Amino acid sequence: MTTSVAEKTAATPVSAPRRMHRPLLAMTAVMAALAAFSLCAMAFDDRMLLHESVWLKPLKFAVAFVLYAFTLAWLLSFPHRGQRLTWWMGTIFAITGVLDIGFIVVQAARGTFSHFNTETDAFNVIGQQVFMTGVPGLFLANLVIAVTLSWQKVTDRPLTRAIHAGLGIAVAGMAVAYAMGFSGAQQTTDAYGHPVELAAGHTFEAGQPPVRDGVGGMPITHWSTTGGDLRIAHFLGLHGIQILIVAALLLPRLARRVPWLRAEAVRADLIRVFALTYAGLFGVIAWQAFRGQALIHPDAATLTGFGAVAAVPVLGTALVYALRGRSTATVLAAPVSAAAPRPGSVSPISR
Repeated sequence: MTTSVAEKTAATPVSAPRRMHRPLLAMTAVMAALAAFSLCAMAFDDRMLLHESVWLKPLKFAVAFVLYAFTLAWLLSFPHRGQRLTWWMGTIFAITGVLDIGFIVVQAARGTFSHFNTETDAFNVIGQQVFMTGVPGLFLANLVIAVTLSWQKVTDRPLTRAIHAGLGIAVAGMAVAYAMGFSGAQQTTDAYGHPVELAAGHTFEAGQPPVRDGVGGMPITHWSTTGGDLRIAHFLGLHGIQILIVAALLLPRLARRVPWLRAEAVRADLIRVFALTYAGLFGVIAWQAFRGQALIHPDAATLTGFGAVAAVPVLGTALVYALRGRSTATVLAAPVSAAAPRPGSVSPISR
């Protein structure tokens, strides 16, 4: 008895289309607009804070949140348990993020600092309270999402492993930012030359006097070249998830040319190796900053740490190939059994 194409189509279950998290998408759009505005403002506004444009900080935060908010919106679209909880956490993340970045933008327009600012005017006092409340909100919302998804298979194994590891590293990257509050107070001036005391900064130094922000900065990022700058580890932690997801998406394409990568278990193990490598890099750079050492001036201990991290992907990949990849490649390379029907032939049973 034959079945028509229409009947087959009707009998095939159609999965519901995935819907990305709308508040996070709205946040992504707002941050993209802010990034464009900040770039334009930098071209016409020559005011400076710590030797950088007053609009550089809004630009960097906007770009960072475009990447992270869109990533969260995408991964929350996968079916998973606790979707109501993660939807609300994503919404809290979006609202809190917009409020916090809004304060950064207003302070930039005022020509003064958003972070660690101890000025006693009413606007700054109220703004700092709102700002300092929002930062834990971002962290906790992301933590709840990470914990909720950490035990679930969201999609295929390699991509699920990338999401789990990336969220965990992002939580660590956010946690590192709290340590900046212990870097020590510093005296500086706002964009108009008025004295401002900052309760803390981004840089650490093992000795005294402490390294000040804005002294010896790298091009574009303005990360410190004279002391340990925690912003580097913070940046790596937040954006590890995008790098791991891209790696998980590229591996199937690479598998078309490398046969031993075609098994899902092999690719999942390689993502684990990559995640361990990235986490190790994050850890070494954070450790380097806490010791008051600039990224571009590593000592012997730091170089040893980097060397150990570099060995992880080499040894890990070799181990994955030895345990899983070799057998996969052997199976794929094995000749077709003589008993098996030739392609295009019809078996007696099907006649």
